Amino acid sequence: MITTVETRNIRGALLTLPVDDISQGLVLEDIDGLHPVKATIVSSSFANMDAEQYHSSRRTTRDVKLTLGLEPDYEINTVSDLRKGLYGYFMPKSPVNLKFTDSDGTVAHIDGYVESCEAPLWTEEPKMEVVVRCLDSDFVDMDETVVNGSTVSTVTNTPLVYDGSVETGFEFVMNVNRTLTAFSIYLTGSDGVDGFIDFAYNSLVAGDVLTISTIPGAKEVTLLHAGVESSILYAVSPQSNWLELKPGLNQLRVAATGAAIPFTINYTNKYGGL
Repeated sequence: MITTVETRNIRGALLTLPVDDISQGLVLEDIDGLHPVKATIVSSSFANMDAEQYHSSRRTTRDVKLTLGLEPDYEINTVSDLRKGLYGYFMPKSPVNLKFTDSDGTVAHIDGYVESCEAPLWTEEPKMEVVVRCLDSDFVDMDETVVNGSTVSTVTNTPLVYDGSVETGFEFVMNVNRTLTAFSIYLTGSDGVDGFIDFAYNSLVAGDVLTISTIPGAKEVTLLHAGVESSILYAVSPQSNWLELKPGLNQLRVAATGAAIPFTINYTNKYGGL
């Protein structure tokens, strides 16, 4: 059950939408669009064969609809005052951030753009209906999760439990403390699917910081050396996978010969629905 809803506009102004408190003159009567969105499934059929063959799938955009009841204290303000104040947060085409707190303690947010904001003038029970189009349909944790580890020269895996409900990319950051020319990242997801990243470079040296991001829309490989950052995407083999954590238990191993080198895995829990 959603207990708190907050919205922040492009200017950074914060508005709390009361769920059961009318003292502000408005109350959040209904929310629609928090469930998992539909998926588009791509498949093909073949002559003289039953059924179809699966190719790929993707989840569509999300529409979050907020229904606000307007009940002003006429000694302080009017319905028109409330309506105009809300326009500052929900003017169509403006970017907006929605933050939700669930009764189980989950706090997640989502970015979107106001698609519509309707508030009929002549009605006995004044309301405002707002639709926010979210191009990325996933809700995201407010805080990043950081997992510390170090390279190994054995086949020992490190268990990594991912609490999100949909897959997520991550940022791998290695603080190099010795000369290193190659290493591999192995990941087995909770679905049993194996993936890897093979890295090879002329020479990483002590003091270098290597970052590999597998986050969709921000995939990159960068090296910070002597205060200068550069892209070294070519150091990752073409056969490598852009690894993602899957919901549940994942098994991670960063394999390199020689003494252990520390690294961190940084990621944010993502939820397909609240």
